[in-house]
Amino acid sequence: MHTLLTDLKDLGRVTLAALLLGAGLPAVFAVGVRWQSRYRDPATAASIRRAAGAGALLCYALVLGIAVAGVLFVAKAFLATRFGIHLFGQS
Repeated sequence: MHTLLTDLKDLGRVTLAALLLGAGLPAVFAVGVRWQSRYRDPATAASIRRAAGAGALLCYALVLGIAVAGVLFVAKAFLATRFGIHLFGQS
């Protein structure tokens, strides 16, 4: 019974991570695209909304940072053995 509960707990963690990264990350990117479209008003080119542009930049930076962290996490053993770079607790 203990093994079943441990497996279900781990399954819940994996499912939560998949939902956050699989659906949440594209949603953050979509919010960035939406805010970027509001950065300049198509009716008047002179109207600039700096908060929307900053929000879009923040969304893009967050998505890029998570993508780079994911690639580095996958390649952590390679980086540790070939280059001596130890990331994410790789020993």
